[in-house]
Amino acid sequence: MTAEIKGFVEYLEKVKEASNNTVISYHRDLNQMASFLESKGITEVGKVTKTSLNSYILELEKEGKAAATISREMASIKAFFHYAFRQGMIRRDPSEFMKAPKVEKKAPVILTLDEVNALLEQPGGDSPKEKRDKAMLELLYATGIRVSELIGLKLEDLNLKVGYIVCRDRNKERMVPFGKHVKEALTDYLERARGELLKGGESPWLFTNCSGKPMSRQGFWKLIKYYGEKAGIKSDITPHTLRHSFAAHLVLSGADIRAVQAMLGHSDAATTQIYASYREKLVR
Repeated sequence: MTAEIKGFVEYLEKVKEASNNTVISYHRDLNQMASFLESKGITEVGKVTKTSLNSYILELEKEGKAAATISREMASIKAFFHYAFRQGMIRRDPSEFMKAPKVEKKAPVILTLDEVNALLEQPGGDSPKEKRDKAMLELLYATGIRVSELIGLKLEDLNLKVGYIVCRDRNKERMVPFGKHVKEALTDYLERARGELLKGGESPWLFTNCSGKPMSRQGFWKLIKYYGEKAGIKSDITPHTLRHSFAAHLVLSGADIRAVQAMLGHSDAATTQIYASYREKLVR
């Protein structure tokens, strides 16, 4: 089944031009499914049945996987077998009548302006690490970019003079502006901290760890948890919390939904529209 999954992944990349995160997610989900099926003696895509797929879903439930996780994995499975059917690899789509579990949509955690300010004030020391952290948090909140985009930024993606960054995803790219506070934090980091972190070495990445490599998602997640606790924020915040807060605060201040959509890189305005419902919640 490995060859068929590889072909599907290439289809997502070259034909559908799916995002890196989408491709990685589908690939991971399908490899996990294939591993389970192979443990049951099913190694050919044509031998997969509705029963064997349901067995896999039951296994995920036994492992305590969340409904949202199972729903996402089922979406990956259905997309793969629909592709295999259209390509003539199988005569019947075994996933056709699979039903995903009901997922209770939780409202995204959105910080108040006071909470955001408290968070951004936490890395206020003179150490190279705190100057880097300050610049990362300021940039993340001021632009609403994804954490994967933040840690993937290169020096060439930054225009400090004009005040914008370029976020790239395969053949797509968008320019996202930032203001005075971010420019000051970035300047301080680049002039007084980045060189010390690199210890005289070089790196194409804008934000690096002490080895000159880009920050990892896990590393930044721990960072934001640490500063959130220091700021006394009770909410369970993640790097995505600042993205949600950025969008909601823009909408609250009267920004046009289409403009916010463009900054966030959403392909559908309906995804951005959700933030409009938090006006009353944010006015505290």
